[in-house]
Amino acid sequence: MSSLNSTVSPNAAFVRPQFFYINGFSNIPHVKYYYIFLCFVYAVSVFANFFIIFIIYTERSLHMAKYVAVLNLAVIDICESTALIPKLIHTILFDSKFITYEACLANMFFVLFFTAMQSVTLAVLAYDRFVAICFPLRYHIIITNTSMLVIIACIWVFTATLHISLVLLITRLSFCRSIVIESYFCDYGPMYQMACNDNYSQYIHANISVAIFCFIPFSLIVLSYVCILSALLKIASGEDRLKAMKTCTSHLIIVIIGYLPFFITYIATLTSVIHPNTRIICTSLSSAIPPMLNPIIYTLKTEEIIGAIRKLYKINKIIAVVKHTDTVVIKLNI
Repeated sequence: MSSLNSTVSPNAAFVRPQFFYINGFSNIPHVKYYYIFLCFVYAVSVFANFFIIFIIYTERSLHMAKYVAVLNLAVIDICESTALIPKLIHTILFDSKFITYEACLANMFFVLFFTAMQSVTLAVLAYDRFVAICFPLRYHIIITNTSMLVIIACIWVFTATLHISLVLLITRLSFCRSIVIESYFCDYGPMYQMACNDNYSQYIHANISVAIFCFIPFSLIVLSYVCILSALLKIASGEDRLKAMKTCTSHLIIVIIGYLPFFITYIATLTSVIHPNTRIICTSLSSAIPPMLNPIIYTLKTEEIIGAIRKLYKINKIIAVVKHTDTVVIKLNI
């Protein structure tokens, strides 16, 4: 490892290494069991999110603005899981910790991009619930399929542009001291801190990115629910209040699952000494688990999706009965 930390003299000219060494899961006992767990998480994530996409696509009653955002979240969850987990599995299973310079930048972009997209999409869903409950009579005027598609398209373009600029900033750094990345993927923070030339602009952009894609969306979500709670308290009927609140439960659970592990790890890192392996396991779980749970929660806690699944099941059951009846009739005629 020491040879990797001093591959080139610090006095050398601009250095762009051929590869990096991802050191995230070194010296973690029983790490192979974590690989099995990640395989399960990835399989469930992909299947559950494709199932949600299929249900929303095939059921016309779900062709509304809210479920355009939910479908977008399902696509992002699949992409985030695919950007992160297969590489983690490959690293653990085959002990293949080297990654080329170009592949490392691509890995960085896709993991950070889809993680940011997930955070911003949760804020969009909070905005949908805010308008639905605080301005119910104007909801279908403000939140239309077209407006939601425009919002989502703008988010994709803005997020992609900012993360491309982050990756391009990394290419301006010289890595003459070390090629060892102390993370479970090509993480932006550990990488710019490895540089032996000035990295102040990378530091500034990293903090701006965290603010834009984590703290601002979370603050907007909290503000939305403060307004929602205020509107709910004005509703006279307890039954109507509960009914309105039920439309937010799935989103609230997903927000808690998505943000709470990140903030706990972030605060623990700032306020105390946390073991690197503990931090890596916690952050990798906070990235891998939400894409698996999001579609499950939306399926179990959203009445419209449950109704669509029941309807699909009934249709398939009727088709099966008709096919069986046709088969019996043909045999009798023979």
